[in-house]
Amino acid sequence: MSGLTIGIDIGGTSVRAAVVDDRGQLLDTLRAVTPATTAALEHCLDRLVGELASRWSVAGIGLAIAGFLTAERDVVRFAPHLPWREAAVAADMTARIGLPVFTEHDANAAAVAEYRFGAAARGHNSLVVAIGTGIGTGLLLDGALYRGSFGVAPELGHITVVPNGRPCACGKRGCWERYCSGTALVDTVVELVADADWGRSQLAADLAADPGSVTGRRVAAAASDGDPVAVRAFEIFSRSLAQGLAMIADIFDPDLIVIAGGVGRASGLYLDEAREQYATLVTGAGHRQLARIRGTQLGESASVIGAAEVARQELSVSAGSV
Repeated sequence: MSGLTIGIDIGGTSVRAAVVDDRGQLLDTLRAVTPATTAALEHCLDRLVGELASRWSVAGIGLAIAGFLTAERDVVRFAPHLPWREAAVAADMTARIGLPVFTEHDANAAAVAEYRFGAAARGHNSLVVAIGTGIGTGLLLDGALYRGSFGVAPELGHITVVPNGRPCACGKRGCWERYCSGTALVDTVVELVADADWGRSQLAADLAADPGSVTGRRVAAAASDGDPVAVRAFEIFSRSLAQGLAMIADIFDPDLIVIAGGVGRASGLYLDEAREQYATLVTGAGHRQLARIRGTQLGESASVIGAAEVARQELSVSAGSV
């Protein structure tokens, strides 16, 4: 049992925690709404770990965080959707709970998991795009994570795709994640409904009755049922995804792109169309090899599994150095 670790994915909307074994299998899971304050978030994490650790013997904890970490991954510098600023999250949590805690960017954690256990296993230079509340990206070069000089690369969710477009929590406008994420789907639905009469659209009726009831998951469910507003929203989503992937391909030229994250579960609604558009948008279209674009094999659990695997790897390194 000492080989078990806990992985926690701390997103802007929800916190998911799980006990994970060395094959990437989830043995026990918990979920909570992401609190808005630092104290409440730390209490939430401690509670989730305490509950899981009371049922399993675990060696350590990995946190997958949607934010900027230092190159040493010991300080969370900035997280657009979370309250931490220049916070020594791992050290503070280790002191509180008495177990070793390690932090990793959530998209990097997803990339580790997909490479170790999932869809990126056979990639040479692979990009994992985790689409949820926002967009996180992890780049693997020959299986090794690329972090850049200061530990924040590649922050591709915040490349500008629409100049002076929708405002983003990062402080910029027109970021890719503002047009290609779960929250972006909701914003697109709001804009579509405001601009036209959609007749018998149930999604439009739901929005009018209770705007808070329309979430990215609700839009995906409505699109699966053929709701015209939701279908149109996913068409726009597909175009935005293809546009961003084409820009990324021009920079990194990966041979494999994996679409992960919560919205990755709905890839049947947009991925084929995005592939087709991507193939026409890359520079030199028709005269170059294109990256394979695959859906996740691990679903929205990728960051949880990856965080647990990061903890396991760090513990192994520590044991080997003793």
